[in-house]
Amino acid sequence: MTTLQDARREDAGGIITITFTRDAKLNAVTLPMLELLEQAGHDLANDDRHRVLLITAEGRYFTAGVDISTMDPDMGVGTDGVLRGSNLRRQYRRRALHDFFDFLETVEKPVVLAAQGSCLGVGIELAASCDFRLAAEGAKFGLPEISNLGVLPGSGGISRLTRIVGAPWAKWLAMACETVDARQALAMGLVQSVYAAEEFPARARAFCERLASFPREAVGLAKLAIDAAEHGDRRTARDVDRLAQTLLLTGPEYRQKIDAFLSRSPSPGSGAKKA
Repeated sequence: MTTLQDARREDAGGIITITFTRDAKLNAVTLPMLELLEQAGHDLANDDRHRVLLITAEGRYFTAGVDISTMDPDMGVGTDGVLRGSNLRRQYRRRALHDFFDFLETVEKPVVLAAQGSCLGVGIELAASCDFRLAAEGAKFGLPEISNLGVLPGSGGISRLTRIVGAPWAKWLAMACETVDARQALAMGLVQSVYAAEEFPARARAFCERLASFPREAVGLAKLAIDAAEHGDRRTARDVDRLAQTLLLTGPEYRQKIDAFLSRSPSPGSGAKKA
């Protein structure tokens, strides 16, 4: 286990779990929290012992957004209302976060975000780069960047959100800065499942354990093929389908599954009664 002041990491059963623990600050995200998450993402991609990344939190909020004041010791708003700090350094931080979300989206293993509480700002941007988004009853989702800061949701927030929920709901969240509850988020497709708050941690964990039990190559190639189908033309998507299936049909995991199935199945006619 790796524990920071505001987050911890646990590796067990093929699942890397990152938990935000900064409840006193509504889990507003700091640079060390992002660095812990980034390392987990790269470990997921590069170590076959890891099958799933689960990102969750403790407390009232999943996150209230980025804690801007902690991102850079020289960054802040002065008494004259002028944003201090190096513009170049701020741009580097934004670029690094944008690049990480791009990377997370393409890892050929499942990434799950489980929001036990309200998920705002960068929380939705992070969620949109994950494969699966789960929510507890009582969780809320919103993008307050325009109303609070006069800027757009960064790090691909607009483009990914629009792809997931469509333009009308993206406008509702990002332009109108409206907040939706877990059931509304489910209806619009922002999350894929909602669980009762008291059973949420166990249900989220069980979902990840099931994902981790599936053949690794098949899960990874399914993600690749689905993304190709979403972004490419029909012919390219079908070619990816065929190539991925060919790789799986000639791989060891398929052979093991077939052998196990046949060993459990009765041979033809073995269940017939003798005359």
